[in-house]
Amino acid sequence: MRTAILRAVIAFVLYVFTFSSVYAADAPAKQKPAKTPELVEKGKLTYYKRCSFCHGLTGDGDGPAAAQMIPRPRDFTLGLYKFRSTETGGLPTDEDLFRTISRGIPGTAMQTFDSDKIKNGLTEEERWQVIYYIQTFSESFADKDMDPYSMVVKVSAEIKSSPESIAKGEKIFKEMKCWECHGDGGRGNGPNSPKLKDKFRGDKILPFDLTKGWRYKAGNTSLDIYRRFSTGINGTPMPSFADSLNDEERWHLANFVVSLQKKELNAGSVLKVRQAGGDLPSSPDDPAWSKAEGIDVQMAGQVIARPRWENPSVDVVTVRALYNDKEIAFLLEFGDRFKDVVHAPELEYAVPASYAGYVKGGDVPRQPGNFRDSVAIQFPVKPFDGTRKPYFFRGASSNPVNLWVWKSDLEEAGQPAVEDSNASGFRQGIRIQPPEDQQVMGKGVWKDGVWRVVMKRPLRSEGKNDVQFEKGKFMPFSLNAWDGSNGENGLIMSLSTWNYIVMEAPVPVTVYLYILLGIILAGGIEWWLVKKVKSREQA
Repeated sequence: MRTAILRAVIAFVLYVFTFSSVYAADAPAKQKPAKTPELVEKGKLTYYKRCSFCHGLTGDGDGPAAAQMIPRPRDFTLGLYKFRSTETGGLPTDEDLFRTISRGIPGTAMQTFDSDKIKNGLTEEERWQVIYYIQTFSESFADKDMDPYSMVVKVSAEIKSSPESIAKGEKIFKEMKCWECHGDGGRGNGPNSPKLKDKFRGDKILPFDLTKGWRYKAGNTSLDIYRRFSTGINGTPMPSFADSLNDEERWHLANFVVSLQKKELNAGSVLKVRQAGGDLPSSPDDPAWSKAEGIDVQMAGQVIARPRWENPSVDVVTVRALYNDKEIAFLLEFGDRFKDVVHAPELEYAVPASYAGYVKGGDVPRQPGNFRDSVAIQFPVKPFDGTRKPYFFRGASSNPVNLWVWKSDLEEAGQPAVEDSNASGFRQGIRIQPPEDQQVMGKGVWKDGVWRVVMKRPLRSEGKNDVQFEKGKFMPFSLNAWDGSNGENGLIMSLSTWNYIVMEAPVPVTVYLYILLGIILAGGIEWWLVKKVKSREQA
C-alpha cells in the first residue's frame, strides 16, 4: 500500500509539473541572508523533512523514492549541477540554486518550492537555508579556486527574435550539427539519440524534444536557452558553445530553438467535430484535416494498477475529428522519437523488475525493438446520460467501454491496423471483437518523430458492444498510448481521463427564417409605436 501511494504521489507530481508553464520569479524578493552555522542547521531540518525522500539523507540522490524516478534525483555529493550561469564544469551560484528550487524542474519529480506559487512551498528564508545545507554535501563549495562567482558567464545584450534572426539560427543549427542529436525538426530523434549516456550513473539519456515548450527544465525563453548554450549542461552530452559560437550566434540559435516550441497547449476538454462534405479522409496527410478543430489531451502514467508506470513517454496527444452523414473519423498526433513496429509478447512485463531497464525475470534488457508503438481511443458502450460515465481506466463490469486500438506492428505487416475491442475493467483485460464486428479502419504514418494516426468508423453500427454517435450530444472519450522504445506495453502506458466530443449539428434553415420574421415583427411594432406617438403629439 505504501508503495502504491508513493507511486501515485510521484506520478501526480510529474503530471502537474510537466504541464506547468508558470515559473517562479528568477530573483528573490529580499536580500540574500548571510550564510551562518545557524542557517545551515535550520536548512538541515528542512532538507530532512522535504528533500531527503528523493535525494537521500546523505545527499547521494538515493532516497527511498529515487528508484521510481526518471531522471533520478540529483546526487549533491558529486558537485555536478546542470542548470547554472557559470562556465562548463563550474559550480552554480547561490542564485542559480535559488532559481531551480523556486521554479522546480518541469518533466521531473522536482516540484516548485516557491511558497507564493504553492501552499506547501518554502519561504524565501527556508530556501536559502536549504541551499546552504545542500552545499555541505560537496567539498567543492568550500574550495576558493572553485568560487562560482568568478566563473559566471557574461550575458551580452539580447538580440530580439525576428525572421532574420531565426533564419540565421537555423543555419547555425545545421552547421553545428545540432540535428545529430536533436533531429532535423528538434524532436530529439537525431541519429546519435540512441547512443547517449549521462555522466552521473552512466544511464541512457535522450536528447531533449525542443518542440515541447512546457517541458524545458530551466526555462524556455531565449535568455534561458542562451544561458544553456553559454554554460553547457554538466554531466550530459550537451556542450557549451562559448568557445565555438560568439554571443550574436548564440542569440540567433536561441531564437531559432524558441521558434520550434509549441508553447501553448490547446487543452480544452471538449472537441467540436465539424461536418464535412463528401468522403472523410482516410490518410493522416489528407489536407481535409486542416479544416478540423483540435484539442491537446494531456496524458499521465498509469499508476492505478500493477504494473504501475510513472515515466511515460507520450505526455500530449492532439486529437482532431470530422464527420459526415455516414462516418466519423479521428486524427491522433503524438511525438515519438523512434518508430517501433515489432512486438515480442514473450518479453512483456508481469511486474517491472526495476526501472534500470529489465523485464520479467530481470534477465532481458528493455531496448528499442522489443515492443510496438500503439494508441487507443475509448468510449462508453452505454449511452451517456448526465454525469454518469464508466471508469476512465477501462470501464467496469456494469459500465463497459469500447476501445479502438491501433497497433504499429499490424500496420507494418499490412494487416488491419485497428482492433475494435471492449473492456469491463482493467483486471479483465481487453476483449477483441470477432472479425465480423470489426468496423474501424485505421492508418498510421510516422515521420520526423511524430505518429499521425487516423481511425474511422460508421456513425451507427449493429454491434451491441459498440459506441453509437449522435449529432449534438456530448460523448466522453479518453486515450491510452504506448511508446515501444520506452518499454511500454499492456498496462505500462500513459492514459488520460475523460474528455468530450460533440458533433456540431447544422442549424436548420427554419431557425434563420424565425430570426428574420422576429426582426421584421420587432421592426413593425417599433414603427407602429413611433407613428402612434407622433400622431398624439400632432393632436
